Amino acid sequence: MHRRCDWVGNWYPGYRTSMRTSTGATPFSLVYGVEAVLPVEVQIPSLRVLMDVKLKEAEWRMKRAFDKKVRPRVYHVGDMVLKRILPPQNDRRGKWTPNYEGPFVVKKVFSGGALLLTTMDGEDFPSPVNADAVKKYFV
Repeated sequence: MHRRCDWVGNWYPGYRTSMRTSTGATPFSLVYGVEAVLPVEVQIPSLRVLMDVKLKEAEWRMKRAFDKKVRPRVYHVGDMVLKRILPPQNDRRGKWTPNYEGPFVVKKVFSGGALLLTTMDGEDFPSPVNADAVKKYFV
């Protein structure tokens, strides 16, 4: 059996860096736990190297799957919302304890995702509320 050497005296890197169908991984990644980066990929960045620099592949896939399902919440002045009760209250009703209170009216929307709320009577909240802690109220 003839083995092929590359320019630095190591065995040919094509074998170690190609995916095996039986294991679903490269021999290099099975031995060292990370993917091999060829010198050519360092000089001319490939998609694989760029992805690895920013996020690991598993994190990148999870982020992409999460971003598909995310629907941005857009609130406008005058919208009616319910505010989550934080922290969850210890109540004798157990799991039947309400999680939201309200309805409230959005008085002002800030660019960072904060909302200034008022009660239905017109009383202002003392501090802004994060948009993640409210949901729209439909009459």
